Amino acid sequence: MRVLRETEVSALYDGGNNVGMLATHHAARAAIAKATSRGFAIVGVTNSWMSGRSAYYVEMIANANLIGIHTAGSTRTVAPPGGTRPALGTNPIAFGLPSSRGPIVFDMGTSAFMGTDLMYRERIGQLLPEGVAIDSEGQPTRDPTLARAGALLPFGGYKSFGLALIVQAFGLLASSAFDPDQDDGYLFVVFKPDLLGDLDDFKLRLGELIERIKATPRQPEVPEIRIPGERAFHSRERALREGIEIDRLVYEALATLHA
Repeated sequence: MRVLRETEVSALYDGGNNVGMLATHHAARAAIAKATSRGFAIVGVTNSWMSGRSAYYVEMIANANLIGIHTAGSTRTVAPPGGTRPALGTNPIAFGLPSSRGPIVFDMGTSAFMGTDLMYRERIGQLLPEGVAIDSEGQPTRDPTLARAGALLPFGGYKSFGLALIVQAFGLLASSAFDPDQDDGYLFVVFKPDLLGDLDDFKLRLGELIERIKATPRQPEVPEIRIPGERAFHSRERALREGIEIDRLVYEALATLHA
């Protein structure tokens, strides 16, 4: 990685064609350092690919008592409403905020189905849900191989298409525009809550907001009202206690790489 442009509150990185999980982690750390020092930071990464789970990076930011917004413009795999060819990426957007009950994290893709899940379904021979993909002729399909030759769809019609378009535009701001064939562009906007008010007061009030939401009367069949990210946190705690199961093909591939 190398710095293409930098100020006290900003940085633009060339990711050096490194996998995005490495390049984006480096960018998140840089954004945290600049925002901690100056109160605000905007950091972009270009020339990288496949950044993985956006929630990971914004949780880092929230754990540093900062607020983070992260967008990831990605490879064209999603057709616009009415289109028959991919024009946008799955384009996730994520937010992380500190609270008195721990990090509040929201991470969502703008496509009806994620690209990594599509590849996984193809590998294990499992059909896709209805209404998430089209084939190369623009016809609905549940076959992941046909979907890979065609396109995924936005999850909510024009609303999610509009959000995906903005995330892709932010990718251009992060300088994927340097290369017409480069769609991956990652952006962090990070700032201190105390630019607008007391940090501890904000964390307390956000914690109270979450508790109020979780205390909402529930429908009979609903055991708990969960907030975004809560299921992932519970799953992580369980995995740390009990370990994880992975696909044998994945295990063998990792073992080959390790050797």
